[in-house]
Amino acid sequence: MQVKSRHHLRSDAVSELEDAVRTKLGVSLAGDAYEHVEFEDSDWEVVLVDGKPQVAAFDGEDFLTVRGANAYEPEDRVVVVDAGAVSFVSDGADVMRPGITEVRGDVSEGDLVIIAEESHGKVLGVGRARVEGSEMVGDEGKVVDSLHHVGDDLYEFAG
Repeated sequence: MQVKSRHHLRSDAVSELEDAVRTKLGVSLAGDAYEHVEFEDSDWEVVLVDGKPQVAAFDGEDFLTVRGANAYEPEDRVVVVDAGAVSFVSDGADVMRPGITEVRGDVSEGDLVIIAEESHGKVLGVGRARVEGSEMVGDEGKVVDSLHHVGDDLYEFAG
């Protein structure tokens, strides 16, 4: 991915970003330097926290990246999938009801969510909920649209 622009965030923008992530995921970003990056060939916009791509804008909404979620380990808005779903989710597949074992925190339809595997809690992706969290566990149907996953261009971007 070719970088189009890169600039440090002002303190008020950093405060807004930290508040947004804290409100959605219950985690506090802990960085000294925040840098906004836009790309030539992609719609991704990323915030580097101390040089690491830990926050991205998904449809204009700031949220942790896979790397950011693995670093901060959020407990809210987490959709946990079983071992059978890991390879599919890691390849960017949408999440189906039969693969979900648990939903942590309040999740509403349309919310961004973290997708984690159940064995070690490692984050595999970020998606958008199609249904309420209470309706995610079940026998059939797609319930989370994949937006970002392990191995995609955003994940591979090193900052």
